[in-house]
Amino acid sequence: MTIALAACSPGEPKGDPEVPMVYRPVETRKLDEDLVQLFVTVEHPKGLADIEAFADCAAAQYALIRGYGFARHLRTNLQEKGGVWTADAVYTISPALPQGLRTIDAKTVVAACQEHGIPTV
Repeated sequence: MTIALAACSPGEPKGDPEVPMVYRPVETRKLDEDLVQLFVTVEHPKGLADIEAFADCAAAQYALIRGYGFARHLRTNLQEKGGVWTADAVYTISPALPQGLRTIDAKTVVAACQEHGIPTV
């Protein structure tokens, strides 16, 4: 997976393998009927993929909760402070597979998240 970052990105996390990652609760904001903004926070991620996966997991679960089967990533802005990374990510949700590069099959992604121990909404 790739992540679209803000122009002022704080760089790549370089988490210590000895320090466990901590996923904080997800904050969701419904922007429109098919548009959601998610704020996900990870303490001590090992890399950007950890933050991206958490955001995708939350978006996939949100889509299922709303009765949709798919999501599409629109953008992500990152902030870092003292090893705590917060992603402000926006996704569309839809009943059919949307066009675009970063599409998510919600059921498949939620199952993978559960398998890998990544929380969802």
